[in-house]
Amino acid sequence: MLQQSFAKDIYTKWVNTVNENDTLSRCLEFFKTERPQVLAVVDMNDNYVGVITRRWILRSKVDPMVTKVKSLMKSAPRLTPNDTVSKIARLMIESGIRQLPIFENEQLLGFVTDENVISAAVSQEWGKGKVSSVMTRAPYTIDTNRTVGAVINLFREQGFSHVPVMDAGKVVGIISIRDVLERIFQSNERQTKGDRMGKKIETFTIPASSIMSSPIISVDADTNLREAEKKMQKYNISCLAATLNDRLVGIITKLDLLESISQSETITPSLTIQFGVKDTRITKDQQDFMMTEFDAFTRKYQEAFQSGTLFVYIKTHGTSNTRETPFVHCRLQFRTTKGTFVSSGESWGIEATFRTAIDRMDRRLLRSKELSYNPRYAKDYLHKMGLPDEEL
Repeated sequence: MLQQSFAKDIYTKWVNTVNENDTLSRCLEFFKTERPQVLAVVDMNDNYVGVITRRWILRSKVDPMVTKVKSLMKSAPRLTPNDTVSKIARLMIESGIRQLPIFENEQLLGFVTDENVISAAVSQEWGKGKVSSVMTRAPYTIDTNRTVGAVINLFREQGFSHVPVMDAGKVVGIISIRDVLERIFQSNERQTKGDRMGKKIETFTIPASSIMSSPIISVDADTNLREAEKKMQKYNISCLAATLNDRLVGIITKLDLLESISQSETITPSLTIQFGVKDTRITKDQQDFMMTEFDAFTRKYQEAFQSGTLFVYIKTHGTSNTRETPFVHCRLQFRTTKGTFVSSGESWGIEATFRTAIDRMDRRLLRSKELSYNPRYAKDYLHKMGLPDEEL
């Protein structure tokens, strides 16, 4: 169990501000010269109204010379001095924002970053846990001869932001969404409008190996979390390849660490659900639907797993010209004491997408080694596959 630290003990006191009516180019100047992780946005009366990060600007396709800050800023959850690191980690996951403002009454004191939270957690007994207890096992990989376009499709379809690159069965590098943003999209934006489309198509066909970070920075799966965090800090990265006997067995990211930290306040064994939503809003009816589906999931797997958290990440890809229902991507990560399981789904509408993703998670659990030898779950799997179960 993690001994809780509080926001007042770990926050960073610096605050860099921009006005909501400034252009994004001013933000980029700040990020280049001052190198803050986040900027506080204020209105004409110097009142705090939101935050903005460099990554949001890079991911947008707007002209930073004319676009106003207020068009990309977000309203981040406000922390209080006595919020625990577990609560802060949960709020970061739910909001999708890794730098949260801390207030005392209406005074902005500074920011708590994901690095602050992780550093506080690994400095305690929790930090002696092994990388293998937190990492995502058997991650998706991509071969060196695949294209950058294939990498982008993988990121979009699966909703994650890092993929190891393999050559002849060995991991030789890693590609992050930051690599794609900075080496592909940002460089394309420097082209003239007449050249940009042709340049983009040409760029998407180049080998994935041309943008990967290499040599790979890895950590042994039996290494403790404290040492893994130190290595992330040393190389200024957010992901490590986890190896065992020089074989890739998983990856560990800052999000993996945050998910584990957010679970540490769970006192009694139970299966819980946690949402992270981007670019859309979930109505009460939609949330009730997902909770009903999750209740059925809980009843089925409570006995097998005792405790765990299902992390639900939802984002939209906009609507079509012929329908108002958004096209939704849903990624599920079920983190338990027996391991981490992932699935995803894409469809029109939140309910249909969640049902697709939860059904895929159900199938993945049923065929997992953790459950496959239990006759009850083996029978369920055979039924789902449409196979007879006379031999059970």
